[in-house]
Amino acid sequence: MDITVAQLAEARLVTAQDQEVPVSATLRYTADDPLAVFVDFPAEAALNGEEVTWTFARALLDQGLRAPAGHGDVQIWPYGRTRTVVEFHSPHGMALLLFPESSLRRFLVRTYEVVAGGQEDVADVVERGLSALFGGV
Repeated sequence: MDITVAQLAEARLVTAQDQEVPVSATLRYTADDPLAVFVDFPAEAALNGEEVTWTFARALLDQGLRAPAGHGDVQIWPYGRTRTVVEFHSPHGMALLLFPESSLRRFLVRTYEVVAGGQEDVADVVERGLSALFGGV
């Protein structure tokens, strides 16, 4: 199944000086990788001037819209009544972004319309992962 959901989202990057800088991102989901969501950032939003894609569990986004969720590279939690924090950690630093909660929720609902929660067929995902790991051996 080759169905993709893509949605533009306007976020606010919180700087070290507590300023909020507007940043565009594209939220993406594909039925071919039903457990994951992707957040694509344009080159101008990255430290090295190249496009960046973050990948994390769709379940993490779902949980983070209701309560603090995640450990490690991606953490998500509600911030007030209308925004959600998505915090990304990498060896190069940390980025804290504020997304409109409604935008993230709308995207999540659209992903569940493609593949319902608990109905993810992971056999293809596992097969591709094993094939990549073992190089077709």
